[in-house]
Amino acid sequence: MIKEIQLRVMPFEAANEQKLRRIVSRETSVGEERISAVRILRRSIDARRRAVAFNLRLRVFIDEEPTDELFEPITYPDVSGRPQAVVVGAGPAGLFAALRLIELGIRPIVLERGKNVHDRKRDIALISREHHVDAESNYCFGEGGAGAFSDGKLFTRSKKRGSVDKILRVLCQHGASTSILIDAHPHIGTDKLPRVIEHIRGQIIASGGEVRFGTRVDRLLFREGKVCGVATAGGDEVLGPVILATGHSARDVYRYLFENNVVLEPKGIAMGVRLEHPQQLIDQIQYHNPAGRGKYLPAAEYSFVTQAEGRGVYSFCMCPGGFVVPSASGAEQVVVNGMSPSTRGSRWANSAMVVEIRPEDCGLMLKENESPYAPSSVLGLMGLQEHLERLAWRHGGQTQVAPAQRMEDFVQGSISKSLPETSYTPGVVSSDLNDWLPEFIASRLRQGFQTFGKQARGFLTNEALMIAVETRTSSPVRIPRDPLSLHHLEVEGLYPCGEGAGYAGGIVSAAMDGERCAEAVANKVLN
Repeated sequence: MIKEIQLRVMPFEAANEQKLRRIVSRETSVGEERISAVRILRRSIDARRRAVAFNLRLRVFIDEEPTDELFEPITYPDVSGRPQAVVVGAGPAGLFAALRLIELGIRPIVLERGKNVHDRKRDIALISREHHVDAESNYCFGEGGAGAFSDGKLFTRSKKRGSVDKILRVLCQHGASTSILIDAHPHIGTDKLPRVIEHIRGQIIASGGEVRFGTRVDRLLFREGKVCGVATAGGDEVLGPVILATGHSARDVYRYLFENNVVLEPKGIAMGVRLEHPQQLIDQIQYHNPAGRGKYLPAAEYSFVTQAEGRGVYSFCMCPGGFVVPSASGAEQVVVNGMSPSTRGSRWANSAMVVEIRPEDCGLMLKENESPYAPSSVLGLMGLQEHLERLAWRHGGQTQVAPAQRMEDFVQGSISKSLPETSYTPGVVSSDLNDWLPEFIASRLRQGFQTFGKQARGFLTNEALMIAVETRTSSPVRIPRDPLSLHHLEVEGLYPCGEGAGYAGGIVSAAMDGERCAEAVANKVLN
C-alpha cells in the first residue's frame, strides 16, 4: 500500500530519517516495521511562527518495496538529415528550444556569440582581477547565458507558459540534483549549473544538432518578405526559421531590429542596487532567533515588496549565502548581479532592491543629451540603463570598482566614511548614491527601505551595503509576436523568445518559452 500524507515537523526531525519514520508511523497508525520507505515529494520552510518548521508532503510505502524512479527520462532521437531551425543564443531559452526541437524531429543549429561555459570562467575571472570585460564573453554572454553564473534559482510563479515540472525533470536528466523536484524554491547553484549546461550541449550534438560558439549573428536573411535564416559576423549564412533567444543584454540586436524597422515595443523594467547583508543577520531576522539558523536550517531568504509614490519597490533575485558579481557586458559600464553556490555557504546575503520604471517615466530621468535615444523612443529605457551604468562606472573610478553606500547612511542622506567587507571582488568605493541616482529611483528606495525596516526589525542597518548599479533585471523592450503562431507580429519566420524578447523572467520561464517557440516552429515546418 502507498499513502501520501502532509506533515509539519521540526527541522531536526526532517533531517533524521529514523525520527521522521517514527512520526509517520504515529500519524498513519502503522507500525514502523511495516513502513519500508518514506519519500519526500515536497518540502518547504514555514517561518511564519516563532518555531520554524518544515512542511512536508510524503509518500509512504507500507508492506511493499519502494519505487525509486522520480521521473522518466526523455529519449532524444537522431535528427541528422531532418529539417533544420536556427536558434540564436545558448541561454536557457535557446538550449531548451533546441532540446524540444530534437524531440519533435527538427535539427537545431545553435549559434552563440560567446564561449563555451568552461572557457567563460577564465574571462569572468579577468573582470575581477584585471577589470577587463570581454564584450563577447562575460556574465551575460556565452553558453548558458546570464543564468549560468547568476544563481541557478529555479523558482517561477509563471504557470501558464508550460510545464515547470518538465523543465526540472530535464535538468535532472542532465545532471542536476533531484532535490530540485522536491524543494518549494529549487536551486542548482552556480558551481553545479555549468556541468548541467555542458551535458545539454552534449545531448544536442549527440542527436545530430550543432552548437557553434564565437558566432555572433549580425543580421537576418529574408526571402519573399519572410525570415529564412541569419548571417553571422564571420560571413556565414545559416538557413532555417529563426528562434531569437539572445537574452536581455544583447543591445546590438535591439539596435539592429530598430534600425531595420522591425517592430519593437517599449516595456517596463526595474532598476536600483544590490543590497548585501551579513547572512547571519538575515538568519536571525527570518528565523526569529538570535542564534541564527542553527544546524538544520538553510541560509535564510527574504522577499519584500511595497509601493512608493505610485511605483513598486521590491527585492528581486535574492541570493542567500551568495556573492555580488560584476555583470557588465561592455566598456564603460558597471553593472552588478548576484549568485549563490549550491551550498549557499558564503558569509553574505544579497538581493536586488529595485524600483519599477514604466516607459512613460523615462523622460523624468533622462535629459535629451544623456542618451542617443530620445526618452520617448522605443529604446528610451535601454538608453536609461546605459546612462546609469556609465554613471556607476565614473563614480566607481572608471574601473569595475563599484560605487557603494551603507544602507542607513543612504536613507539618512549621509556619506559613508567607511564601508563594510563585501563579497564583490573587484572592490567598492564610498559614493553618495543620493547624489547621482535619479531622484525618481533614490527617493523610492529610501521609502522602501524604511518600510522594510519596519516589517523586519534589524533589516534597515548600516551593516548592509548598497552596491550600484542593478539595471539588468529584464529586457527594456518586447519583440511583439502573434499569440498563436508565436512568430513576430509582422515578420514571418522570426520567433522572438525568452527574456531578451520580453516573454520570460528567469531560468525556468525562459526554458518554458523556448519549448513553446520550438513547438511553434515544428508546427510550421512539419505541417
